[in-house]
Amino acid sequence: MYDLPEEIDVQADGPLRIITLNRPDALNAVNDELHTGLARLWTHLNDDLDARVAVLTGTGKAFSAGGDFAYLAELGQNSRLRAKTIAHGRDIVLGMARCRVPLVTAVNGPAVGLGCSLVALSDIVYMAETAYLKDPHVQVGLVAADGGPLTWPLHTSLLLAKEYALTGAKIPAARAHTMGLVNHVVAEPVSEALACAKRILELPRQAVESTKRLLNLHLERAVLATLDYANAAEDLSFQTEDFRATIARLTAPRG
Repeated sequence: MYDLPEEIDVQADGPLRIITLNRPDALNAVNDELHTGLARLWTHLNDDLDARVAVLTGTGKAFSAGGDFAYLAELGQNSRLRAKTIAHGRDIVLGMARCRVPLVTAVNGPAVGLGCSLVALSDIVYMAETAYLKDPHVQVGLVAADGGPLTWPLHTSLLLAKEYALTGAKIPAARAHTMGLVNHVVAEPVSEALACAKRILELPRQAVESTKRLLNLHLERAVLATLDYANAAEDLSFQTEDFRATIARLTAPRG
């Protein structure tokens, strides 16, 4: 449904929408199709008046392995694609911040890069015990315009946000919970997220949606204060020699 690319699967179960990142052979790494679909998804969900709650997860072993290296390499060379992608990144962030439908996310495996950002922009997060968060933008020479630095300071201390954004270190599930980046660490995140979503469905709709909006006004205002600078800085970082050298190394044939 929603006329999205096959990289995003959306299923309806009454007023519940189950959204699955669907590039399992690539560990749900983000390519142009997936990124474009994510930019459109939140408007579709917002306009779906039968939808009252959504669950987001990934197919296979990962939630999302971050940016597909071939896609990142093309972004460094193709200015039109880069402009579109940066605009879509803005749409993803603001679309999630403004979406009226509560989003319960089940982190079934590693959530890297944009996957990590989707977690940070969710409303309630259940994370597998073996999963981890990681924002490696700086490690590959990029500014994270839609990444951890944009939202983590709302969830955890500024010092911790700086540590993990600047180093790109993995945040294991237990550590992410301690830091306040996820709500629950569980053995079965999808089933727990679905159970949570069904509990939300039992509550009065207007009260749920208006309370989410009230809370997300804090998020939206913080995002708007930094997003334009972040987008300009990311655009510039795609054009640096540091980024190009790193991507060349990461995409070089292995022999």
